[in-house]
Amino acid sequence: MQPPRNPPGHCPTTEHQLSRRLFMNSLAVSLAGTGGLIGNAGAAHLFDQEPLQQQLKAKSRSVILVWLAGGASQFETWDPKPRRSTGGPFGSIPSSIPGLHVSELMPLMARRMHQTCLIRSLNTKDSGHDTASVMMMRGRKDEPAMRYPDIGAILAKELARADSAVPDYVSFYSQTEGRNFSKLTPSFLGARYAPMELNQSLMPPNLKKLEGFSDLDHQARAELQALLAKQFAQQHASPWVQSHAAAYARVQGLMSSQSLFDLEKEPLAIQERYGPSQFGRQMMMARRLAEAGVPFIRVGRAWWDSHGQNFETHQEMVPELDRVLAALLDDLRQRGMLDQTLVVVMGEFGRTPEINAQLGRDHFSRAWSALMAGCGVQEGAVFGATDPDGKEVIDGEVGAGELFATMLEAVGISHTKHYQFGQRPIPLVNYGIEPITQVLS
Repeated sequence: MQPPRNPPGHCPTTEHQLSRRLFMNSLAVSLAGTGGLIGNAGAAHLFDQEPLQQQLKAKSRSVILVWLAGGASQFETWDPKPRRSTGGPFGSIPSSIPGLHVSELMPLMARRMHQTCLIRSLNTKDSGHDTASVMMMRGRKDEPAMRYPDIGAILAKELARADSAVPDYVSFYSQTEGRNFSKLTPSFLGARYAPMELNQSLMPPNLKKLEGFSDLDHQARAELQALLAKQFAQQHASPWVQSHAAAYARVQGLMSSQSLFDLEKEPLAIQERYGPSQFGRQMMMARRLAEAGVPFIRVGRAWWDSHGQNFETHQEMVPELDRVLAALLDDLRQRGMLDQTLVVVMGEFGRTPEINAQLGRDHFSRAWSALMAGCGVQEGAVFGATDPDGKEVIDGEVGAGELFATMLEAVGISHTKHYQFGQRPIPLVNYGIEPITQVLS
């Protein structure tokens, strides 16, 4: 498949891109925000790849990625194999989808499976924590000379409003294990779409004004910074300078959204539904952020890497996942947000069918599961299957690229879209990769 050529009249120079950017920023005001163009040489343009109507439709959508860091066991969650040598000690229970059983550790989600889309046939062919984490967040492996932007950065660029005061991409990951395995990056999209990483607290650092600073002092400093930044940009014309300037310019808006990060503003009944755990509070914050218009939120729950005592680990962690995920789906549905919010539950891989001498399960990427719910996917869909022992995919095998493409299409972004980096077209997914159309609504 040949990459698309530039349309007639297209000029890849930076000068014309900035002119179009100014045009788009002004147009965004009247069109309720269509997102800024990336500030680098040869940047992709909105009108080059897809109709404006489709882009506007996607603008109100958000994605919440529940990242099960370390690799949760599909046997103890979505694809149990009771009474098999690989099945472990836990049984299965019927779900709200006729014929579908899930682990007995997930009674709340069992009653809500008709609201979800379950994919049971992932074969991602990489069982290393760091390399698999990167691949699942990018939809493919990096090349020696190219770090691809991760899914959060792409969705931040595609779904963000140009005039938004809230962050475009937030990642929660409070534990230390595996925190940096995914190597989150906007790559050539620029700093404007880098994640706000909240690893220590639910509240972004340095959001409050310094004690003794008046609003007038704060405004004066902001104006001075803007003047100096403008002068620097004029003397050092560079797409990277422009990108960093755009990211910094949003700080003022973020400071005005301080109350967004205050969970005490949530009704007590909602707080109790999510529970008191750190994971529960982060998930509640994810819903608040999605409601405020943040395009992509990742909530990392670690550490599922149960090489030893797998069953004790999952007996502790799966019920928490069950409660928090059920609370999120209920909350989104009751607020009328589920049709505009895509929820994805996955990690970097699953766990082995074989149970080792330490009563643990090791890394396993050949046959595992992911869950999706909300906008763009069919409710009650179950795609793919593994054999009776969970050792191989026997129906509907898909990989990281197919899952990545499905997420894009679910929120209204064409998986065939390209960015332009210099003279090189960069497809959002590798050529030949198709979404799982059977689960898309």
